[in-house]
Amino acid sequence: MSEVSIGKRKEKCENCTKQCNKKQSHGDVSSHFEGEQVNGLENEGSQLLLSACLSCDGCMSEEESMKIAQQNLEEIERVLALNKKCDVTKHRVLVASVCPQSLPFFAVKFGVDIVDAAGKLCGFLKSLGVQFVFDTTLAGGFSVIESQKEFIQRYRRRHHDSHALPMFTSSCPGWIRYSERVLGSLVTPHICTARSPQQIMGCLVKDYFSKQQKLDADKVYHLVVAPCFDKKLEAVREEFYNSLLESRDVDCVLTSGEIYCLMQQKKVSAEDLDSVPLDHVLGEGGDVTLIRHEGRGSEGFLEHVFKHAAKELFGLDVHEITYKTLRNRDFQEATLERDGETLLQFAAVYGFRNIQTLVHRMRKGRVPYQLVEVLSCPGGCLSGRGQAENETGGGVDKNLVQQMEEIYSTLPVSLPEVNPTLQTLYQDWLQSQDSQQTCKKLHTQYRSQSHTPLQPPHMQW
Repeated sequence: MSEVSIGKRKEKCENCTKQCNKKQSHGDVSSHFEGEQVNGLENEGSQLLLSACLSCDGCMSEEESMKIAQQNLEEIERVLALNKKCDVTKHRVLVASVCPQSLPFFAVKFGVDIVDAAGKLCGFLKSLGVQFVFDTTLAGGFSVIESQKEFIQRYRRRHHDSHALPMFTSSCPGWIRYSERVLGSLVTPHICTARSPQQIMGCLVKDYFSKQQKLDADKVYHLVVAPCFDKKLEAVREEFYNSLLESRDVDCVLTSGEIYCLMQQKKVSAEDLDSVPLDHVLGEGGDVTLIRHEGRGSEGFLEHVFKHAAKELFGLDVHEITYKTLRNRDFQEATLERDGETLLQFAAVYGFRNIQTLVHRMRKGRVPYQLVEVLSCPGGCLSGRGQAENETGGGVDKNLVQQMEEIYSTLPVSLPEVNPTLQTLYQDWLQSQDSQQTCKKLHTQYRSQSHTPLQPPHMQW
């Protein structure tokens, strides 16, 4: 690393220490909370801005920064330009996977319903030179099913495994990075090992789909359209890179806003776009039916796991979950009771202010939940800063988010367990739901990368 880089990083670290009491040295991040001691002095009256932890790139290596910097519109243009040249050895098949939470953004911008928005977005991407466009809801179904299975396993071993519960969801890369870099071993053993929908989709495209197309994985360029900038960081994680094939599961992440910006640059309006149906991963004909999972605007992990656990563990059918709002709309509880006994207690915690509250309770041993669905964006994935930020860049466009929530809710809800495509892929791609292939391709591990102290002995989950 150059002296200039070191100097800039040191300056940033010192600024972080002054601004939010986060000190980073040689790539290690430690975090201090209100009322804790910093360098032997009581940190009175100051408060850690958790959102600043992720917006700061002080804990990113130079290699990570370079990889993330390559995930932009220019990189897509470069790949498309190579495909137009005569040297076919450098040609790559472009595949785009669109997150379902991105579709309401385009529906609002195009002034159409969500089905028409998907068709027009697909038409635009294919007009650029993208050959296949998929919806990632299928991968979200895999992630939900694997999370359900893991929760049941963790619940049944809770009495002899102190790390079994609570289980924290793992689909949000902002939360994952904060857990690994700051919270460390206090949290990482509790994170669900199921891969996020994005990374399952990456594995599905680079492993299953590429083989169906008789292509090597490195001949497929996989683009993901997502509502969140943090998804770029997730895509460059080391465990999602195949060194033998020199191929990443996800080559590039562009936010919804970046795609819309590209449309504006090319002076393409919604009226100009033809509606083109999304593609089937299995190569089937006919239109893809857009669906969503339960939940307010994310993949619905809490609701799906809650209902599955109620049935699997206690034989209870839960048709509708009643939430109890705690601090605000982004901190809610769901409780399953029978004859006055609490059987399950889950929580949904969105946004860094609420995550900070959760962390304070964890440090004091006051977390009564068996599962916590954690998302770094207030309001969930629809509010990702890659699509929900207002035009001045000063915050979230609440009116836009409200419109997106209303549009997203119009999609029909479907249970992943009854999706025939998922069942086919479990057999044809992974051999079975309990195979080694399923464990290898649909799961990962999260590890502490900080020097925070181990779980205190009085911690009770």
